[in-house]
Amino acid sequence: MQKKERALHIVACLEEAYPEALCSLQYPKDYELLFAVRLAAQCTDERVNKTTPELYSRFPSLEAFAEANIEDVAEIVRPCGFYRTKAKDLVMASQMLLRDFGGRVPDNMDDLLKLPGIGRKTANLVLGDIYHVPGSVVVDTHCIRLCNRMGLVSTKDPVKIETELRKILPPDKSNDFCHRLVLHGRAVCTARKTKCEICNVAPYCKYFTSL
Repeated sequence: MQKKERALHIVACLEEAYPEALCSLQYPKDYELLFAVRLAAQCTDERVNKTTPELYSRFPSLEAFAEANIEDVAEIVRPCGFYRTKAKDLVMASQMLLRDFGGRVPDNMDDLLKLPGIGRKTANLVLGDIYHVPGSVVVDTHCIRLCNRMGLVSTKDPVKIETELRKILPPDKSNDFCHRLVLHGRAVCTARKTKCEICNVAPYCKYFTSL
């Protein structure tokens, strides 16, 4: 089976298993998604969602973040790990958003990557979830693990995976596909153990068919 054909089958299976492909991070405002993803690095989405209500209550606007003392921000985001670096990125990103982008989250990859602490994973998530840009591919740990197991890619390099998935995924489904991989990676195809016996993707999964 060719990779593109395999990908289409897997997309359909995941759509059936997870009809609502929603980002698990909570963000009433566009820039809050940007910040939440930054906080989620080396941290769980659950922990971030428990931390951000206090953060956004203390700093309710970009202006408040831009004027904030980094140590005050760091103290709130401490549970997310690497808190000093993350706090500095949030404050500096706020300043840049106000200074260079009129307080608006950029709608293109090049400008998003200029923001402190923002890499391609975060940028693709913003482009897909906020701006609904076709072909947005979010390569996180779940995507890397599952796409290798399923036989869609044979590399752990995030940039190469992004490139390969763009070739085989329908552009209008790629962002939701990545959200569904997260859900599937937590519920079924976990890092510690695969639950192939309950996986509806199994007939099209290279890992399962090679057992």
